[in-house]
Amino acid sequence: MPTPRVAAIHDMSGFGRCSLTVAIPVLSAMGIQCCPLPTAYLSTHTGGFEGYTFLDMTDEMPKVANHWASLDIHFDAIYSGFMGSERQMDITEDFIRMFRRPGTLVVVDPVMGDHGRCYATYTPAMCAAMANMAQQADVITPNLTEAAFLLGVPYEDLSQDEAGCRSCVERLSLEGKRSVVLTGVSLEPGKIGAACLDASAGKTEFIQTTFETREFHGTGDVFASVLTGALVNGRTLTQATADAAEFVRLCAARTARQNLRAREGVDFEPLLWTLHRN
Repeated sequence: MPTPRVAAIHDMSGFGRCSLTVAIPVLSAMGIQCCPLPTAYLSTHTGGFEGYTFLDMTDEMPKVANHWASLDIHFDAIYSGFMGSERQMDITEDFIRMFRRPGTLVVVDPVMGDHGRCYATYTPAMCAAMANMAQQADVITPNLTEAAFLLGVPYEDLSQDEAGCRSCVERLSLEGKRSVVLTGVSLEPGKIGAACLDASAGKTEFIQTTFETREFHGTGDVFASVLTGALVNGRTLTQATADAAEFVRLCAARTARQNLRAREGVDFEPLLWTLHRN
């Protein structure tokens, strides 16, 4: 069997484990070729750092896509994350249309905010554009904040108990047209995980694991990257969600023991071997 290939459309930060510096090693460890399409290059990510550099790659994105198309490159999956502008979302939507074939998996991590607030770089127009782009996805992986933005409801109106999360993923599925993995779901104290609605099976399941002491930057990227890799490797949505949640837990536990700053992300590299499957 040929090695699976994933196009990863994300920004790249030179320091701070997130986006492409997570997706590339995670997917590689899972036996998948990761083909990065950078949206921007930053010296560090924007959470907890000041004075970072920023190189916008928007103009290069369609050039890369056109070159890849001229080479007749095929992808088993397309996986997108943080976007810097409405134009980048339009380009990504065009990329999906250009490279999607029967069997191509499209995973959209609709990165827009957390803890009930938009990220500083996002505008209401960008949130609307993300919701439009995410309609192309086979699987979306919003957190609770992003779920509220996608649904166009106040964050405070989302009920975070089991019934509320079940209703949320059902509404996000667009009447069963796409699968949904809602992250940051905590059904009991000391637990964290996700609600996943598998559109093909038509049912919602909950994955819960131990919450390891504190939050770290980039764990959403780790989660979505493992989830994407597991799906490409043939795992069911529930299995892939459990794989991703457990890997994030292992990484968070290791990082907490080292007392690293949250802005450095999770110390995942020594644990990549746990992702390998024959």
